[in-house]
Amino acid sequence: MELLQYSLRKLLYGVPLILGVTFVSFVLMVYFGPDKTYDLLGKNPTEDQIAQVRHQLGYDRPFISRYAIYLKELTTFELGYSDSTGERVSRILTRTIPVSLALVTPGFILGNLLGIVLALVAAYHRGKWLDKMIMSGSVIGMSVSFLIVIIAFQIIFSTPYGLNLFPVRGWEVHDFGSYMYYVTVPTLATVFVALGYNTRFYRAVIVEEMSRDHVRTARAYGAPPAALLFKCILKNCMIPIITRVMFSIPLVIVSGSLLIESYFGIPGVGKVTFDAITSGDQQILKAVVGLTAALFVVTLLVADILYRAVDPRISLK
Repeated sequence: MELLQYSLRKLLYGVPLILGVTFVSFVLMVYFGPDKTYDLLGKNPTEDQIAQVRHQLGYDRPFISRYAIYLKELTTFELGYSDSTGERVSRILTRTIPVSLALVTPGFILGNLLGIVLALVAAYHRGKWLDKMIMSGSVIGMSVSFLIVIIAFQIIFSTPYGLNLFPVRGWEVHDFGSYMYYVTVPTLATVFVALGYNTRFYRAVIVEEMSRDHVRTARAYGAPPAALLFKCILKNCMIPIITRVMFSIPLVIVSGSLLIESYFGIPGVGKVTFDAITSGDQQILKAVVGLTAALFVVTLLVADILYRAVDPRISLK
């Protein structure tokens, strides 16, 4: 009961955030976004045709009325129709979101798990050659552009100039084998870039925890290094680790998949968003922005629940 009450209260607290994000994005789209009227009409339209199309697009309605309709669409998931294809936006998102999740999930999980492992190794050997080597690799991973990494991995693994083991573009997934065939190169590129940021962050958190008094006391009393590292240090580092992981989810699903999907031609929500930006498809953009804000609120809620799970001292109030 306490968890349910807290969840409902947290979701209510997230409503102003959703309203703020959707309002600002809606203002930008309405006053600075493209006018689709003449794209749909073509050359030399009549005044009646212009008025009819603007009425169909809702351009003749007051701003508050249009924003209220936008909020209603988000709450009912009746997101209208794409300006470019005429397909229902809800159907487009239902089809593309699972593709993006299947694409980014392996790289997201591996990037964080390997980052924690490397951070533990680097922190345990702090100041030694192994620590310096891991940190040097992290700096290199952070310094190289994600696009450069994608191109490099594509050349190495997907072209005759390299190993030529995986496809250059596409997403013809029918079973686990074909899934691995198409997801391997994007996953490797994602992990390579994520490892740099994750390892440096996790190492800093772990090193800070290792300098605390209770850790030094346990080490002085002869606690085994492995038990001290995993049962004491890593456990106490879970709050910042959970924070980083959970707050990365909304960004990874949309912005992280946007570049990969656009470059590899994968039909996920990232590519749909990129196409909507280039074509000015406001219906898709409004849906993606609104759902991303809602996902962020849900992420905050799940993060707080996980805080309570790893640290019983935290109260859900």
